[in-house]
Amino acid sequence: MKRSLFYFFILIGITTTFAQDAKKVYTTTSGELIFSWAGISQNGTETGSVMRFSPVVNIQNWVNIDKSENFGLFTGLSVRNIGFIYDDPDNANVRFKARTYNLGIPIGVKIGNLSDKFLFFGYELEVPITYKEKRFVDEDKVSKSNVWFSDKVTTFNHSLMAGVQLTNGATLKFKYYLSNFFNKDYVPTNEDSIPYNQMDVNVFYFSLNFGLLKNTDFYYNDK
Repeated sequence: MKRSLFYFFILIGITTTFAQDAKKVYTTTSGELIFSWAGISQNGTETGSVMRFSPVVNIQNWVNIDKSENFGLFTGLSVRNIGFIYDDPDNANVRFKARTYNLGIPIGVKIGNLSDKFLFFGYELEVPITYKEKRFVDEDKVSKSNVWFSDKVTTFNHSLMAGVQLTNGATLKFKYYLSNFFNKDYVPTNEDSIPYNQMDVNVFYFSLNFGLLKNTDFYYNDK
């Protein structure tokens, strides 16, 4: 984990260096409609998940650093609703819904016609700030919890993304979380059990992004 954070700050430093002689620097803000699933393994058994749709609240602000008309970098800040839905493998009548709200910092590259259509690839570090869990039995909700900075989930989430921006400004994106959703070392208060020790969850999603605001350029160098 420390090594991952070290590499992340190295990437931030490289991005800052590139910004110093950029042709154009500007910000864009967009919303995100997320369709998510998860690869789940419990006690060595692979289980599936149900598609989860999360239209709110997903906002990202990119600082775009265009080196030329066809190549650029981006970083920024995001707030994202990430989660998954799964059925208890030992009881088909029990369903769980789990989600976190994450603060994220992306770093990536853009390739193509940056004023029209282009591809982008990147990495994002996300920190969960709230965790919510719901439990359903025969489709009736029987319990719910909502915790700030919960120990149940991993503190730092690492993810990879790839996508394409279309002519009309809409963006299609795929994202995969390298980090396990749950903290495998979590021990409930006054208990000896480790509920997530044998559970691996990697969330992935497809999303449709739509532009909300494009700010005026705040740096320009015509050299």
